[in-house]
Amino acid sequence: MREIGIGIIGTGFMGTAHALALATAARLFDLPARPRFEMVVDPDPARAETLARRFGFARHHTDWRALVEDPAVDLVSVTTPNHLHAPMSLAAIAAGKAVWCEKPLAPTTREAVAMARAAEEAGVATAVGFNYLKNPLVRFARELLAAGEIGEIWSFRGIHAEDYMADPELPWSWRLDPVAGGGVVADLGSHIVAMARFLVGEIAEVNGDLSTVVRERPRAPGAAERVPVEVDDVARALLRFSSGAGGSIEASWVAAGRKMHLAFEVTGSRGALRLDMERLNELHLFVRGGPAGREGFVEIPAGPDHPDYAAFCPAPGHQIGFNDMKAIEARYVVEAVAGGRPFTPDFGEAAAVQAVIDAIRLSAREGGWRRPAELLYEAGGSP
Repeated sequence: MREIGIGIIGTGFMGTAHALALATAARLFDLPARPRFEMVVDPDPARAETLARRFGFARHHTDWRALVEDPAVDLVSVTTPNHLHAPMSLAAIAAGKAVWCEKPLAPTTREAVAMARAAEEAGVATAVGFNYLKNPLVRFARELLAAGEIGEIWSFRGIHAEDYMADPELPWSWRLDPVAGGGVVADLGSHIVAMARFLVGEIAEVNGDLSTVVRERPRAPGAAERVPVEVDDVARALLRFSSGAGGSIEASWVAAGRKMHLAFEVTGSRGALRLDMERLNELHLFVRGGPAGREGFVEIPAGPDHPDYAAFCPAPGHQIGFNDMKAIEARYVVEAVAGGRPFTPDFGEAAAVQAVIDAIRLSAREGGWRRPAELLYEAGGSP
């Protein structure tokens, strides 16, 4: 069987998730190629050595350029802070390697478009880690919408709210850097934007509002010195889709008590469907026309009749989780690298997501409705 040499840059939560996903996918799915763990990179040599040992990487290093230049590496996973995605991915593309990059793709639409164009010109496969799109019930929801199960789509309401920055005494981190992190509109907003596009289609216009509610934080753990926060904690936007549907989205990392509240509700002329990732194995569907007094949402539990679920369990109701969705994502990454169907979302689609994020920022700063397609065009992409 063909093998694909794997190189992972970064050993944090997502670097570990990528390694686990690839190892799991190789055992659960009939892949066209076998992942071969070649190199892992982290500036901290101890962290690099630990991940290499745990997953059986042949080598570990502290310089990401060594990984990109290694001829044994075919697929580069980029799991670093956001501002490093572009230079690392572009170097990998220039070396002829496929790239699996975490979201958001880049700090700006211009950088994201440059990455997408470079990959297209080089003819290499790309993938971006919007792993919630790989939830079997999200993909089933998309099938229902495409089949007209709830009629003409009228509206989308989405939110991604967590509380990992809700404590005002949490110290400043790279996520609070305007470039390296980009605020919650980039960190969590990109997920709900990707979800809206996946389910309903292109977003034609946005009207955004950004808020910073924790205005300063300790410079370091326990430090008396405090530094200003220059990014948003809460993001909101009204949406107009190209289809004519309307919508709204919200993102917050200061939502007390919320751990993984990525949720959506799509309403149509005949019904509605909704899902919340805090209960990611339950899709709720309502179709108008039931007996009087009995109309309401019906719960659909995840099961083997839904995309990719059967690889984990032959019976419904037995639950999958975050790392399982990442393993499903890894399956399609490997298939794309091996020459199968292109992965979605690739760099081009992720650049379109970034254009929506930047349009929300522009609207919040200057007011009015903004068109993401215009930002894409100005950045050198296709409107």
